Amino acid sequence: MHKDQLKKIFGADDRPQKDLDQMFRLMTLFGSLAEPPDLLGLFSRYSELQDKLLTSIETEDPEAVEIAFLELYCHVHGHEAPYTSEERKRVDETGGYWAHAGGISPLIKAHDWIKPETVSSDYGAGNGLQGLLFQKLYPHKKLIQIEISSKMVECGKQLQEWLKIPEERVEWIIDDIFNVPPVSMDFIYLYRPVKPVNEGIKFYTGFADVLSKADKEVVIFSIADCLRDFLPPEFEVFYYDGHLTCFKKMY
Repeated sequence: MHKDQLKKIFGADDRPQKDLDQMFRLMTLFGSLAEPPDLLGLFSRYSELQDKLLTSIETEDPEAVEIAFLELYCHVHGHEAPYTSEERKRVDETGGYWAHAGGISPLIKAHDWIKPETVSSDYGAGNGLQGLLFQKLYPHKKLIQIEISSKMVECGKQLQEWLKIPEERVEWIIDDIFNVPPVSMDFIYLYRPVKPVNEGIKFYTGFADVLSKADKEVVIFSIADCLRDFLPPEFEVFYYDGHLTCFKKMY
């Protein structure tokens, strides 16, 4: 698979070229990587789905290629998150979500917002794939991965090695997201880590309060957003597609 092949196949696509270029980077990455280490038995279909992606190129059908790519991406994202009973109880209590894939829209839209000096974070990172792909596409100072499941973090560290991301570029925090305030973070990724009810209201209220005190630019990419109603007015929405909401606070 080569970028030039993909450019030809997606020649009639009306998405911005910068977005398409990042999607092509992801496609060629997933098309070339060997099977990931499978500590938890989550990636049993990797070779099958990778072959499907490579075969789809021969059809020159952009829809078939993109569907095959997304199937492989979602598979590596890890649908069957292995939480302990206590971890699962806590996530259920707070209305958390179970390792849903955030999609490639945040990944391809981040090209203007993650810079070499950025400190990024993913709240409820699962096996960390989404954050790791941010780091792979846009190498930056540090990625902070916050995840309650110790097994998922073990898996994520193996994916980090698989993607050849330097150890010092990623900090893994095994903890409840309630215990990690968004301090000193420039780019924050959220996939509705908790529902905005009961304890969830406390999470979003506290989260927004910390962000309101930030003395620098902060960008937030929020999937299935629940944060908007809690953010102060200085946070403006600069992108929305029905799935992804992007905010920025200018300092």
